[in-house]
Amino acid sequence: MRLTRYTDYAIRVLLYLGSRAEGLGSIREVAKTFGISENHLMKVVQDLAAAGFIEAVRGRNGGIRLAKPAEHINLGAVLRHTEGLDALLECSDCMVASACGLPPVLSEAIAAFVGVFDKYTVEDLVRRRLELRALLAIA
Repeated sequence: MRLTRYTDYAIRVLLYLGSRAEGLGSIREVAKTFGISENHLMKVVQDLAAAGFIEAVRGRNGGIRLAKPAEHINLGAVLRHTEGLDALLECSDCMVASACGLPPVLSEAIAAFVGVFDKYTVEDLVRRRLELRALLAIA
C-alpha cells in the first residue's frame, strides 16, 4: 500500500511540531524546511487542526503546535483520518459484488497495515529530538 502525499505532509507537520521544545511553529517554517508549497500545507494543517491533532493559534504571534502531547497522538489514527481508508474500494456498482470475495480480503489487509501504525505515536518518531532539531534547523 502506498500512502498519499497528503498523509506524508501530515506526518511531516506532526514530526516537525513534535520535535520542537515548546512554543509555536508556523506553516512557513514547515514548508521551508521540507520544501513543500505553503498553500498545500495550509490545507493539511487546517485539516489536522479540525481533527484535533494540532492546534492553530490565530493572531500576530500565532502559529501551530501539537494539540496534545506527542505520546497521545497515534499514527494509526492519523493514517485513518488522512487516507480515508473506508473508501479504498467502491464495489456498489460492480456486477460481481454480491459474489466477490475481494472486499473482505482488502479489509483484512488494511487492518493489518494500519495495525502496525497503531503501535506507534508521534513521540516514537521524535525520540531523537536533538538530532531532529539539528537536521530540521529548529532552535
